[in-house]
Amino acid sequence: VEAVHLIADGKAPRIPQPKEGATYEGIQKKENAEISWDQPAAALHNWIRGHDKVPGAWTTIDGQVVTFYGSSLLDASVPAGQELAIKGASRPGLVTKNGLVVFGTDGKMVLVRNLQFEDGKMIPASKYFSADETTALELTEEEKKMAEDIR
Repeated sequence: VEAVHLIADGKAPRIPQPKEGATYEGIQKKENAEISWDQPAAALHNWIRGHDKVPGAWTTIDGQVVTFYGSSLLDASVPAGQELAIKGASRPGLVTKNGLVVFGTDGKMVLVRNLQFEDGKMIPASKYFSADETTALELTEEEKKMAEDIR
């Protein structure tokens, strides 16, 4: 009550906030969000989720920066998938039908659902090896007729 009265009377002390440590901007820089692979799975998951969406936790795969989004801890047996070498990781990741599985130093797994490349292109992690493939759209006869009618 006393503090409210001091404020209402304009007599409350004013202590300026120091400039040092007054912002979180330094944490939000992309160069500070690189994934350190010498951690257990829970720490990797927390790091990836903590940087999701801005600035995005990243690592180097095949010589390019790849940003990870949407991680979850995976408590199951090691799924079948195609190996993917990740710079600094103690063992390769696995591209599975559900996403990219990465391993912590404790052998436990983290599932990453989306990947973004340096050019800004984002793909589901499960499509990493098929990202460059393009499929032609094939229309049924009915759809072709409808396209002609619309044209």
